[in-house]
Amino acid sequence: MSLDTPTTKEISDNIIAQLEASLNQTIPLLPKSFMRVLSKAIAGVFILLYKYAGFIFLQMFVQTASIKDTVVLGVTVSPLKFWGRLIGIGDPVPATNAELLIDITVETQAGVLPSGSPLIRSDTGVTYLTIGAVALNAATVQAVARAASDQTGGGGSGVIGNLEPGDIISFANPLPNVARNTVVTSQVGTGANAESTDAYRQRIIDRFQKRPQGGAYADYEQWGEEAAGVINVYPYTSDCPGQVDVYCEATVASSGDPDGIPSSAQLQAVLDSIEFDENGLATRRPANALANAFPITRTGFDVKVAGLITDNLAQVQAGIESGVTEYFLGREPYIIGLSIPPRRDRITESALGGIVEDIVSASGGVFAGIVLTLLTEPVTIYTLGIGEKAKAESVVFV
Repeated sequence: MSLDTPTTKEISDNIIAQLEASLNQTIPLLPKSFMRVLSKAIAGVFILLYKYAGFIFLQMFVQTASIKDTVVLGVTVSPLKFWGRLIGIGDPVPATNAELLIDITVETQAGVLPSGSPLIRSDTGVTYLTIGAVALNAATVQAVARAASDQTGGGGSGVIGNLEPGDIISFANPLPNVARNTVVTSQVGTGANAESTDAYRQRIIDRFQKRPQGGAYADYEQWGEEAAGVINVYPYTSDCPGQVDVYCEATVASSGDPDGIPSSAQLQAVLDSIEFDENGLATRRPANALANAFPITRTGFDVKVAGLITDNLAQVQAGIESGVTEYFLGREPYIIGLSIPPRRDRITESALGGIVEDIVSASGGVFAGIVLTLLTEPVTIYTLGIGEKAKAESVVFV
């Protein structure tokens, strides 16, 4: 049964046909005739009903529910958020503000640097505020600065506030007894963008598929993925009795690493999320289990495509590189009882050959074959290990 919405013209024509059948006469063809104007007006009402009914139907399923706020009878609802609250994961993870540890050069050792002193990063326009008063009693003192605002009006939240050790931020106005420029020593709090709708939707689906079990693998996965900027968590039983090892993957933007290796602050946030719920209560990790957070590891593979012949060589090569990269990024460890089939922890030449075959055949070309190598050794089938993910190190055409 199809639920396709008819067009206004189809409904209008149907109304005209029914009127002609009921009145046993032909309706005038003039577009401004009363019956034709009436049929179009009624058709508009029916179209609204079709669209409202279709919208309501889509909200019945997590995969199609809308996250936008909709006002119904004076009540503002967000269907997807309602699903999240109903299943127990709450609203999407909000953006977080970066916190930096900075070195301040003291020119005159006297007085106190007041809390809330503004600093600015000139190239991004992000303003930072110091947290807490700092006594100027040494040649160099340290303070924590939190991103507070930016030029886009985002309140300084998100990855825009992240900086690397050695970066310079300057006091917005000259302050007594201190130099204007300060140096970032480390990042004590990682700025992360707000959780995307797709990621939030997937978390809801995962919660339906993997219900809480009071400390099962699925629980550690869901708790860990609540940390800002963390997109994948892989829990394992540790070799040490009473411990759980959790391997984490972060977004490239929040971690600043092209392989999604989380920062130390993000790993700590994962541990905090495993320990405490949204109210700060230790209602999650079992009391007799110790959690350890580790970054994932990336294993690089080389792919050689031999004998490629096609009319549009550059375009096909770009397509192959994109397809191969997407294949490797889709590989992840398999955890029995947690991972949902099909398995994505195996990397094979046959699978890669099928991807290349589809791309090359679509362009009318041919190729002789592919060779998959790992650390200069040929690989036919490779299975990812604990906390290990794959990446395309290079795609070579020979």
